[in-house]
Amino acid sequence: MYAIAGASNGSAGTADNLLLNPYGTALGSFDSLYIADFNNNRIQKWLINESNGTTVAGLSNGNAGASSIALTLPVSVVLDSNDNMYFTDRNNHRVVYWANGASSGTTIAGTTGAPGSTNNTLCGPCGIARDSSTGTLYIADTFNHRIMQYLLNASSGTVVAGGNGPGTLSFNQPKFCSEAIWNPNGITFADQSVVGQDPTVIFVSINNTIYAANRENKTILIWHEESLNPTKIIYDNFTKISSLFVTSNGDIYIGDSYGIENGRVQKWSAKTNNFVTVMNAASSCDVVKRLLSDSLMTSNRVAAGTGVTGHGLNQFHGPYGIFVDVNLDLYVADCENDRVQLFQSGKSNGITVAGRKSLNPTITLNCPYGIILDTDKYLFIVEKNNDRIVGSGLNGFRCLVGCYGWGSQSNQLRYPFSFSFDHSGNMFVTDSRNGRIQKFQYLEESCMNTSTVVQTVYASEFTTNSSTYFLSSLSSSSYYEAIQVNVRRSGLYTFVSKSNMDTIGFIYNDYFNPSHPNENRLVYNDDSCGAAQFRFTIVLETSITYILVVTIYDSKVTGAFSIFVSGPNHVDLENISKCLHYNY
Repeated sequence: MYAIAGASNGSAGTADNLLLNPYGTALGSFDSLYIADFNNNRIQKWLINESNGTTVAGLSNGNAGASSIALTLPVSVVLDSNDNMYFTDRNNHRVVYWANGASSGTTIAGTTGAPGSTNNTLCGPCGIARDSSTGTLYIADTFNHRIMQYLLNASSGTVVAGGNGPGTLSFNQPKFCSEAIWNPNGITFADQSVVGQDPTVIFVSINNTIYAANRENKTILIWHEESLNPTKIIYDNFTKISSLFVTSNGDIYIGDSYGIENGRVQKWSAKTNNFVTVMNAASSCDVVKRLLSDSLMTSNRVAAGTGVTGHGLNQFHGPYGIFVDVNLDLYVADCENDRVQLFQSGKSNGITVAGRKSLNPTITLNCPYGIILDTDKYLFIVEKNNDRIVGSGLNGFRCLVGCYGWGSQSNQLRYPFSFSFDHSGNMFVTDSRNGRIQKFQYLEESCMNTSTVVQTVYASEFTTNSSTYFLSSLSSSSYYEAIQVNVRRSGLYTFVSKSNMDTIGFIYNDYFNPSHPNENRLVYNDDSCGAAQFRFTIVLETSITYILVVTIYDSKVTGAFSIFVSGPNHVDLENISKCLHYNY
């Protein structure tokens, strides 16, 4: 990861090469980047590979103001096709239009310096989106708790969402640290007898009500918090349920389609217990949208994609999951292109934020299916064909659950389809080919004092009296040492070997049987640290006993070795090789 705007060391300031609490960004022509430089009260334009930015709106010295040339705390910016700017000037309670190359702007929504709650005033607006086909603006009127729609050249707006006081999201967006970890061993929340052979969708509301579907029985299943069995079952003549969303008032929206078959969105009303079709969509290579307040069923608009399969930045090949953030930016899991695309509001070209040809290529994806952003915009991705869930952090992407290959064990997945967080940060995953929903517990302690790393050192040697076993049926017997690992604090631990010998390391869950060395094995490594030494990182829990087995690649070679274990606390290491009583 590297800085493309601002100081790479995190320094703040008003100079042309510095920023001060930047917020929204927009991508302009020729890969130029527009940045709402929040505490510098300006909009900066940064050309690709340039070390300095240019002030294109507001005062370059960072001074605040409430005039046609001065801003106070701009938050979000969007562009039209000519790079004309539309941005929220939060503390001036307005939206400003600033033409490309102009020296001043014009207030087009709200009243400069005058907060209010009428349809022609705003109060601390933050997010903004623009419909490029009509010029309509959508404004997050923050302190009025509403979304305002301003038609092109209109002097006042219309409330299209909210406006009834403070509200909350209907789904959970927990706040995690960048090194958050989950118990790798999942608990089966619902098995095939409940969710059928191929469960695909799940939604967990902010009050921990869980919604899933049994596609074979054409039902929606609901578990209220703490319930072990579904407390409500909703029946309808569904075709293939492929997505699910629940609003704060309990209304359920069901994507009843798979590819272009059927192609409808059904709404189940919590008030009437009735279904109604609210949208029809028959294309498989774009993302469409429709205002719920629009009475016309034919009013769908393309949010992203061209409707034609392709690899371009404005195209998809098998898009599946989507996520829309508070700025109305759209994230799309572009499965067959092995990437996740970000479409900033009003933009027809996407930015690859994960996978093939991404700006920060720290992971290779294989058919991403579902995506979620947490509060800090860390990205979580269901990777169907790699049977795992990955997440982003300060150092790029990493595997979170399903990190031990495909299968049906508690630490494995097979074609996961979607996932959702509960309010504690636990992860619920539809493990489709295993016919189950798995719950992976968030280890809260993994985000406590993450800057402190404690190291434990273990030293030993292989001699002619060491225990031996066969690594495989084709190999000669090798010396090994079995070391019991007891963890004082659950967390993420790294094991590294150091020796003049070619060492191999294994971690086993609960016990190690030298005559069946593949049983209970969690992870192994033989050369990730270079110089023929092993290195692996794994989540360890206080409630589980682990066995570290150290062996060597060359049969019957003797010599000393050391193991360095780094993590949130010391671990206790004890040689138990002689207790196993196996020699070959």
